[in-house]
Amino acid sequence: MSDFPAPDAQAQAHGRHLLQKIRAAIRDAGGSLPFDRFMQMALYEPGLGYYSGGLRKFGEQGDFVTAPEVSSLFSRTLARSCKVVLQGMQVPEILEFGAGTGTMAADILLELESQDCLPVRYAILELSAELQRLQQQTLREHAPHLLGRVEWLQALPTAPFTGVVLANEVLDAMPVHLFRKHAGGFQERHVCWSDKDNTLQWCDRAADEPLRRLLEDLEKKIGHGLEEGYQSELSSLHGPWLHAISALLERGVVYLVDYGYGRAEYFHPDRSTGTLMCHYRHRAHDNPLILVGLQDITAYVDFTSVAEAATDAKLDVLGYTSQAAFLMDAGIADLLMREDPEDVQRFLRLSQQMKTLTLPSEMGERFKVLCLGKNGPDGIPGFRGYSQLHRL
Repeated sequence: MSDFPAPDAQAQAHGRHLLQKIRAAIRDAGGSLPFDRFMQMALYEPGLGYYSGGLRKFGEQGDFVTAPEVSSLFSRTLARSCKVVLQGMQVPEILEFGAGTGTMAADILLELESQDCLPVRYAILELSAELQRLQQQTLREHAPHLLGRVEWLQALPTAPFTGVVLANEVLDAMPVHLFRKHAGGFQERHVCWSDKDNTLQWCDRAADEPLRRLLEDLEKKIGHGLEEGYQSELSSLHGPWLHAISALLERGVVYLVDYGYGRAEYFHPDRSTGTLMCHYRHRAHDNPLILVGLQDITAYVDFTSVAEAATDAKLDVLGYTSQAAFLMDAGIADLLMREDPEDVQRFLRLSQQMKTLTLPSEMGERFKVLCLGKNGPDGIPGFRGYSQLHRL
């Protein structure tokens, strides 16, 4: 941590309060917490977790930058794809999970307004009161005349939903199980508290029966046993989440944008230390047991598992491709060409932003877009060109 910016006094106090809660949970659980439970508390403990507390997370002054923050071109291009889904529906709606700063919502609404295809409602499911306030502020500043169409939710709607569901960098923040393959079988990584060192530490426990069955099934699916010492992650939340969306969705399309791989790439023998990453002040590292509540904790997405869970939930898998291919097919270059080239500084700035979104060395290949749906239209922009369905 020597090269990390030091947390200020308020952040340190925030972290201490959360750490006290985690220590109490470890004690109450008999001495250790499975990593998924620890990750849940570190990110979502009410008022204290990374996403539910009041610390700045997004943008240059936060810990990371998402595609909507990189450029409005991302959300405007996504809106062009959404338009094909929304048009012709009698009561089209959009539901966004975890809307960050609200930038994507504002840009999508403005672009759809310009295309004369506004939804009757743009719902944002956001549990963090602090992020709700930030999103409201963003919309008031950038699209005040459309604020009346936006509604904030604390839970999924109960009425049938027709339209578009958006989840940008949502799956990667869902808590995961950490496991290791040992000579005697699988072990699950737990988090313990060391009174001697006054720190959180790793401790391994034998995987319980449900997790062991999932891991044995994983080995069958990838066609070989994992090597001794292999460590990775497994999510058990994608399935229930997609079943809930499927129960809600009467007709429409779900766009899932995240960084990840198909199963064969995810559990490649060379990827033997997993994909878990932490982000703090634009520094990436792999230790989730420090800066608790002050840093993001994520894992790459196994998109094959997500697609299988979607099929089990009675959702159709409509498309899967890289972010670059999606944006190019949906018209990001056309949007750029509509900008005034005489405004040299703005045009060059947008051109550079487009490169960040699409170049393989930037976000273009690392991020993928998975499209799911029910009774959705054919030929959805973004998935008509280079398909990567064969990589699932």
